[in-house]
Amino acid sequence: GKRYRSVARMVRFLIGPTYYHHLRDANPKSARVVEMVRKTESVFAATDVLRMFPTFVWKAELKSEIYRSINKCILRKLEEISRSAPRPAGRSWQSAPDLHKFDEFRELKSCVNHAVKRVLEFLKIGEGNFDITGCWANMNPPDAAHGTHNHPNNFLSGVYYAQTNKGSDTINFHDPRPQTEIIKPAVTALIAENTDQVVVQVRNGTILIFPSWLKHSVDANESGKTRISISFNVMFSNYAESMSEPLW
Repeated sequence: GKRYRSVARMVRFLIGPTYYHHLRDANPKSARVVEMVRKTESVFAATDVLRMFPTFVWKAELKSEIYRSINKCILRKLEEISRSAPRPAGRSWQSAPDLHKFDEFRELKSCVNHAVKRVLEFLKIGEGNFDITGCWANMNPPDAAHGTHNHPNNFLSGVYYAQTNKGSDTINFHDPRPQTEIIKPAVTALIAENTDQVVVQVRNGTILIFPSWLKHSVDANESGKTRISISFNVMFSNYAESMSEPLW
């Protein structure tokens, strides 16, 4: 059929017309190979795509009764904190990174600890002792955005979403391989294997956890309400004492 003839033409193109005819006419064994290419759909016995060095983002949705209870406590506390530290009009506001030390955040901290343990188990990390090194609130009013950044000197980072609305319910993760920006051929469709940005949908009660080196950003809030999220960083408790020794 047409497919077989196209394969044969490709073989002829690759080795040249003269040598092609030489193989076909003068070398019976090579000629059989050429004929086999023509008569089979593929020259491969098997194919596979090997996924190497994946970048993960762990996503969990809290049960509604749990996140409603959490939000009731933390939103009241954030309102109290923001009154003593006025928010600039039309701009994002961040609290101090010590929210995990307040009693009102105890239930959220428990959920974060549980989620981090699940992530470490998934990654087969032998060290189970970790600390939340920072926890802070992000309040993005309408039109406010958050530029591309990461979280140095931590192992994992994450976000809990307390208040989202349509138009303020996404986060962007960016390809951590800068060398991919050198050549960007046109693509017929955006898929995980060729995109340089992944947009993740979130909602109230969503927890995301990801490597702290993974760059991310937040688009401008297109809803009419303030978007509220709680960010956090996680590091191994005994890293300096027992985990930072050379691996050679």
